[in-house]
Amino acid sequence: MRFWVRTVWQAHRHNLRGETVIQAPKLKLGIIAKAISYTVLGLLMAVGTIVVISTFPIAGNFRLLVVESGSMEPAIGLGSIVVVKPGRSYTIGDIVTYQGGFRDRRGRPIPITHRIVEMRVDRGEPIYLTQGDANNAPDVRELHSRDIIGRVRVAVPYVGYAVNTARTPYGFLALIIIPAAIVMFDQGQTMLRELKNMRRRKTIPSNG
Repeated sequence: MRFWVRTVWQAHRHNLRGETVIQAPKLKLGIIAKAISYTVLGLLMAVGTIVVISTFPIAGNFRLLVVESGSMEPAIGLGSIVVVKPGRSYTIGDIVTYQGGFRDRRGRPIPITHRIVEMRVDRGEPIYLTQGDANNAPDVRELHSRDIIGRVRVAVPYVGYAVNTARTPYGFLALIIIPAAIVMFDQGQTMLRELKNMRRRKTIPSNG
């Protein structure tokens, strides 16, 4: 039995000529697992970056905002991130974001993203009427240019869910702190392995 086990064990590492055989499946699985883990960590760090950016205006007056309702579906879904930039003027058909009268649980105003459906000019100043694509009627409130945060330039679906989660204490811990700690731990392990290898090479006597 010992001889059979030893023979099988050796067959996995040597071919008939006695040459070493690389165990490719194990190596590939290790590479795939590491690639997946780094991809996940990269995505989480990207979410963390978006959270920080969405807190402050970006250069060029761009802003990142989370869509909190489904009133613009299917064009812009609930939980999307929109990139908004102020414009000098707006026209019918533009999707714009403005500060509505709603507030979240923390008392912060919730931006509303709707499409301009009507426009008129009063004493030389444009007045806009908006409506959500999924709504049956236009909004009650008319908007002046000063009320509009900006025109939507880009909408990215679903990212807003992760951003809102990361803004909570537990979400910030799960999406930002823990991944950062994992990356630091992994890098520390790599540095320790390199130091051990360097010490081994120093202790091995040279053939000369």
